[in-house]
Amino acid sequence: MAELRTEEEQIQAIKNWWKKNGSSLLIGIGAALAIVFGWQAWQTHQAEQRTQAANQFANLINAFSDPSDETSQDTVAYVAKTLRDDFGDSAYAIYGNLLLARQQLMEAGDAAAAIESLQWAMDKAKDYPALSLVVRHRLAQAQFADGQLDEALDTLAGAQAAGAFDAMFSELKGDILLAKGDRDGARAAYLAARKQSQQGRSGILELKLSDLGVGEDA
Repeated sequence: MAELRTEEEQIQAIKNWWKKNGSSLLIGIGAALAIVFGWQAWQTHQAEQRTQAANQFANLINAFSDPSDETSQDTVAYVAKTLRDDFGDSAYAIYGNLLLARQQLMEAGDAAAAIESLQWAMDKAKDYPALSLVVRHRLAQAQFADGQLDEALDTLAGAQAAGAFDAMFSELKGDILLAKGDRDGARAAYLAARKQSQQGRSGILELKLSDLGVGEDA
């Protein structure tokens, strides 16, 4: 009988505990399940977003690679905008706007539009160091083409630890300084580019130096 009472007491204790704590326990379990399934749903959504962005970027590449198509420019512009609007935090959107800017500058001759596309891309490329340098160089080129010489120099000066891009940055800096009439500054920048180059001496760079009276043995 003592064992029975003990068992009855245990059952009653469980009932009492459940009355007191059952609701909060169920809430806790529900919250844990919501977190687990919510995380899985978020991961699935992210994967779907990446797939959609990749598909859109593939469409952009196809249009960009076929300039014979009269609608290619419109298609590139439309898809690049879609990437910006719907997948703005993805690298696909950054690359897409790099290609759009190239088309705007090289084919349409619209430097102002290219600058806008590249400024957007540079803002978004902060988490991609190497890509950020590519965008920065392209932006400085577009500003140079638009006659914004001081702005282009400021853009180049904003690069941090350019590394393998140092020679490109220095050569473009030389081009801009030369356009400003600063031959001494251009010469120094070109010499820096020659020294920084990891690909050996560039024929075009040597011509630029030669025009400034600098020989190959300097």
